[in-house]
Amino acid sequence: MGHPRKALRTTTVGAVSATLIAGSALGLAPTAQAADAVRFVDIAGDGGTVLKANVITPAGSDGSRRYPLLVLPTSWGLPQVEYLAQAQKLANSGYVVVSYNVRGFWQSGGEIEVAGPPDTADASKVIDWALANTPADAQHIGMAGVSYGAGISLLAAAHDKRVKAVAALSGWADLIDSIYSGRTQHVQAAALLDGASLVTGRQSAEIRQIFDNFYASNLSKEQEMIDWGKKRSAATYVDQLNESGAAVMMANAWGDTVFSPNQYADFYEKLTGPKRLELRPGDHATAELTGLFGLPNDVWTDTGRWFDHYLKGADNGIDREQPVQLKSRSGGGYEGYPDWKSVGATRKKIALSGTTTIHTNVDSGADGGIVFLSSILDQIAQAPPVASIPLLPRRWAAVWQSEKYPTAQQVRGTAKLHTTLTPTKESGTLVAYLYDVGPLGLGKLVSNAPYTFHGQAPGKPFGVDLELFSTAYDVPAGHRLALVVDTVDPLYIEHNPSGAQLTFSSPANDPSYVSFPLREQ
Repeated sequence: MGHPRKALRTTTVGAVSATLIAGSALGLAPTAQAADAVRFVDIAGDGGTVLKANVITPAGSDGSRRYPLLVLPTSWGLPQVEYLAQAQKLANSGYVVVSYNVRGFWQSGGEIEVAGPPDTADASKVIDWALANTPADAQHIGMAGVSYGAGISLLAAAHDKRVKAVAALSGWADLIDSIYSGRTQHVQAAALLDGASLVTGRQSAEIRQIFDNFYASNLSKEQEMIDWGKKRSAATYVDQLNESGAAVMMANAWGDTVFSPNQYADFYEKLTGPKRLELRPGDHATAELTGLFGLPNDVWTDTGRWFDHYLKGADNGIDREQPVQLKSRSGGGYEGYPDWKSVGATRKKIALSGTTTIHTNVDSGADGGIVFLSSILDQIAQAPPVASIPLLPRRWAAVWQSEKYPTAQQVRGTAKLHTTLTPTKESGTLVAYLYDVGPLGLGKLVSNAPYTFHGQAPGKPFGVDLELFSTAYDVPAGHRLALVVDTVDPLYIEHNPSGAQLTFSSPANDPSYVSFPLREQ
């Protein structure tokens, strides 16, 4: 008998590698100082685990001088040639670049540790190897990566003070807040990660158990999962990262269905060293994608500028720009802000008056979309998920609307829901949606977020505070904003027992509302 998974992995390696190599060859223009040819090497990681890697050095590097070092860990499920196009560009501009396949994936040894201590130790081992085997400068070391590589880069910088600069693209700083925000499983995102790792890697027994408990909503293992996630989150080590003084650039997409922008923005505010936060339309890693094929790409351009300044000392002005750079999903250029809290200069509220009861277990038609697909459509065609607000069945959806706005409302930042909830069961789930509603009642999704509760007394009201996913969206003049709350969304796992009902009220001494941040006009 053969080994179908191994054969599939080998075939996929060849296909993905060929595509990325072809893309890098087509996407790079000839230069007078072309980098040296790529070398494929084996590097001994933590505990001797073999890490498959490739190295590109600047043209003519003969050991007579040292160059800044960039280490690039691969994304979840992608092979070591992922960054080849960008590595060649960076080497052309004077860097030694080492890209490596993280343990557990593709041809590297070991099992998937999900950015655990062995992965952090691997990054340090790769740095050790580069300093011993390339003309790399030990005083000027940076790390960068997309997705999984971004998270590992942040963690490595917190644990290895040799790392002076980081570019973390479409990554996470808080793993649990990413896939379990609102105490709710983001099931489509988790299934995507799970499936990709089964095809392209080797799961450890620990991660298999984490996935199984996650899907099964095993509350007896909830704290264990949270502790596991904290160990793998840069937010846990923010003091160490601040002490190191590493320059940290983070970039993410508004519609990232794997790692939401909220957790990146929260982490950004806690950093005290040189820092930059960029947020654009798109989904997970889609904003960086064209750059992986050597095509012009804003994220990778800024990554190069970041390293040029903080590793080479280039006076390129990136340190004098506003450190928070946003691009609205509705179009237009970049907007600069001095910090995250300045993004939404003012807030408006929509009162959620009256008492409304909804039934559970049925999708009302208001949804957050499909992982990847919906936010990609929003990125390239400004076509977010839609719902006909007048036609949403009020048995399963609670709806509140603002008045028509006479001027455009430039929503920037994080909308917040505050309400009083009375359940008929001790557990339950709700999903809140903010819609831009046009004259005909068609609602375009501005943001959403899930919320799950356990251990509440049936019939007893309690307060709910929920942050929706951060965004930048322009509501046209003459439109309304609507808040819709229902209980079922394919993006998330629902925890409403059969037949449960949820009642929303607005006590006089604690009124319910949704508030949303607006850009200063």
